[in-house]
Amino acid sequence: MSKIRPMGSDKGFFHGYRIVAACSVIQAVNLGGIFTFGVLFPELEREFGWSRTAISGATSFAFLVTGGCAVLMGRAGDRFGPRAVLSMAGIMFGLGYALLFRMQAVWELYLYLGLLTGIGLAAHDVTTLSTIARWFVRRRGLMSGFTKAGGGVGQVVVPTVMAALIAGPGWRIACLLFGITAIVVLVGTAQMLRRSPAALGLKPDGEAPDPSPNRAQQEVGASFREAFRSRTIWLLGIAKFCDLFCLFTVIVHIVPFGVDHGLHPAMAAGVLSTIGAMSIAGRLLLGGAYDRFGARRSLLACFSLLTASLVWLQFADTTWSLFLFAAVYGPAHGGFFTITSPSVAEYFGTRAHGTLFGLVISCGTFGATLGPIVAGSLFDMWGSYTIAFALLLGFSLAGLAVASMLPRPVQAPAAG
Repeated sequence: MSKIRPMGSDKGFFHGYRIVAACSVIQAVNLGGIFTFGVLFPELEREFGWSRTAISGATSFAFLVTGGCAVLMGRAGDRFGPRAVLSMAGIMFGLGYALLFRMQAVWELYLYLGLLTGIGLAAHDVTTLSTIARWFVRRRGLMSGFTKAGGGVGQVVVPTVMAALIAGPGWRIACLLFGITAIVVLVGTAQMLRRSPAALGLKPDGEAPDPSPNRAQQEVGASFREAFRSRTIWLLGIAKFCDLFCLFTVIVHIVPFGVDHGLHPAMAAGVLSTIGAMSIAGRLLLGGAYDRFGARRSLLACFSLLTASLVWLQFADTTWSLFLFAAVYGPAHGGFFTITSPSVAEYFGTRAHGTLFGLVISCGTFGATLGPIVAGSLFDMWGSYTIAFALLLGFSLAGLAVASMLPRPVQAPAAG
């Protein structure tokens, strides 16, 4: 009598790895789109004469919308699963970029790039990484790292391709093509996802399935109400505020900063691509390190790298010094985006992971909202980024202090 093999375990190949691959593609498109903000910045400034405050305000508005919707997207993912949520988000994200093709006024920038892409971005982290957290326990950090490495690839490829298109047919055609491509890829890839191993009769990490698995067995931990009352969830939220204040300011302003110091726009975009490339190493190395050292020490490592890079940025004003900054900053950038989801799972389990992860991301995106527009305003006031970059260093040091207050490593509640 032949043994019945559960769905998704074809010849011993764990379906969770297909989930990782699909989530990596989704991350690549979304994060590549975020990095393209910086490449578009000089083009909009040149064509329309808008201030850096006005342009960076649109990206800040996008991050504010993302933060406002993150908890809702996380809750929707917990309830309805990743396919429906990511399909809707993919359409909104791609549509926001495609409509930039027809933009003539600054309010359209806020509507398309701010509102529509902001809604689309709200789901990409909370939904993909919550899905990964449910499919893996022992290798949760490493698999999160592989997922976010896809984002690193997108950060290298998408801005490079967009810069080439901008230099050719122009930024309008570039945005239209990227928007259409994003809708097709994001919606198509979302159909490959399943909420948890239980949906296919499997267990996390590819372990032998129970005879009759159910969601209650697979997802344990704190409820949203219990976690909301804990000190730890707010420490994670404050740390995320500090790191995203820094990270998104760098993403938005490093290209115009480079251009201000004499770099050709394509070379300045290369600094951004270098950050993306180095972030891949950070996602994999710090994701793997997380599985060994846990949330607290991993977060301390990320803030230490970020602080070192921002100290260097205070003096960077040449091509080689900016690329060196990118090489040091990139691993920290990638590490932060990798370890947040498994950290939430470590402290609170997967029972309400999407909603709790969304809460932490919401706290962070308020930092992502403020950072770029504050930096743009300081530039418009003083004509340089000196004060803005010093402020980033202060936030990085504050984050380092907050991370040191987190509880010592705990054993994540087992999924199953």
